Amino acid sequence: MDTSKSDTDSDPAADGRTPGPVPADRSGWRRWAMDTRPLRRPAFRRLWSSTIVTAVGSQLTAVAVPKQIYDITGSSAWVGYASIAGLLPLVVFALWGGAIADSMDRRKLLLVTNTGMAVTSVLFWVQAATGLGSVLVLMVLLALQQAFFGLNSPARQASIARLVPKDELPAANALGSTVMQTGLVAGPLLAGALIPVIGLAELYLIDAVALCVTVWAVVRLPALPPLSAAASKRAGWREVAAGFRYIAGHKVLLLSFLADIIAMVFGMPRALFPQLAAQTFAPYGEGLALGLLFAAIPIGAVLGGLSSGTFSRIRRHGLMVIAAVVAWGAAITGFGLSTSLWVAVAFLAAAGVADMVSMVFRGAILLSAATDEMRGRMQGVFTVVVAGGPRLADVLHGTAGSLFGARAAVVGGGLLVIAATLVLATATPALRRYTI
Repeated sequence: MDTSKSDTDSDPAADGRTPGPVPADRSGWRRWAMDTRPLRRPAFRRLWSSTIVTAVGSQLTAVAVPKQIYDITGSSAWVGYASIAGLLPLVVFALWGGAIADSMDRRKLLLVTNTGMAVTSVLFWVQAATGLGSVLVLMVLLALQQAFFGLNSPARQASIARLVPKDELPAANALGSTVMQTGLVAGPLLAGALIPVIGLAELYLIDAVALCVTVWAVVRLPALPPLSAAASKRAGWREVAAGFRYIAGHKVLLLSFLADIIAMVFGMPRALFPQLAAQTFAPYGEGLALGLLFAAIPIGAVLGGLSSGTFSRIRRHGLMVIAAVVAWGAAITGFGLSTSLWVAVAFLAAAGVADMVSMVFRGAILLSAATDEMRGRMQGVFTVVVAGGPRLADVLHGTAGSLFGARAAVVGGGLLVIAATLVLATATPALRRYTI
């Protein structure tokens, strides 16, 4: 790691080196607030600022598409079919995109994919403005958008390790995750307020404009070519398979993925929120209960990000992942046992804080434990795990809720998370011992 430069007005990443340390000047209450050291790095600041703009804009489209499909068909089933139509290209192109990100200049890949997403949003706007009313066109555009996102996400995440030093990776991940979680809260609320006022077409147009701002920010990034001359110039499925072999041969990486799968598959009960809102929390008002249940975890994650100074400097990254996943399981168990809506929301918010901590340190492990020529592929797998885990959880919890009742399914899932994580940590010490 090059630590010879600490001038924050220059851009050390422009020549392919990891930036040097920034002197710490945090004291008093600032030590507990969000750790903003990475924002002193001009290149990272540009990448992060582009995320701010798109976090809310992308959620406008995420609300507008199912709303438009339901308006056309009057069927929730078609909304579900559209979700599957978007998942498959996301999985395929995230894996392939990781291999591409390891074989070419990541800045160029970000330019191409951000431009592609912007053009797709413009096409969403055109079909809505012209009143085309075609579900098929909407599903094709959604698949195209998710394909571009799948190509974009590994390159974006893998680039972070070239823009900040290792000790700032948790802080950088916390900054990015906080913005994304804020978008999950603010975007749907803003979409719900704007749809009756300006209509669906204009929502798509706002997202398109936001993505154009992102393209401008990416243009100003330094070049990010492969560091190794031996890096593959190909990006086929052989390289994707090499990424999986790399994971299998690096226990810490494999265990970090397993920890996330355990947390999400066993412990994400969102499929049961409608049932719980209609039954357990019906006295509070079904609509209010449902909205609070869906918003609670992202709100907790935002609060966790805003207080990232409390944990971002911890160097035992593996132990923090284990502790965060166990805390997630405990919070979900508490949620399942709650009969008061406000207590339930508090437990879900606590789960959101734990999820933020887990995301921060899992992301840091992926960026620090993997070599640069493999970081794109690791982020591709990470994207698939993050997207696929909750969908598997929907099936598992929905089935368990029908068989055993919603609250029993939630409590059982939370306890499984705790038990499985403790077994994983005991049987495989590599993760709990991992320290930068």
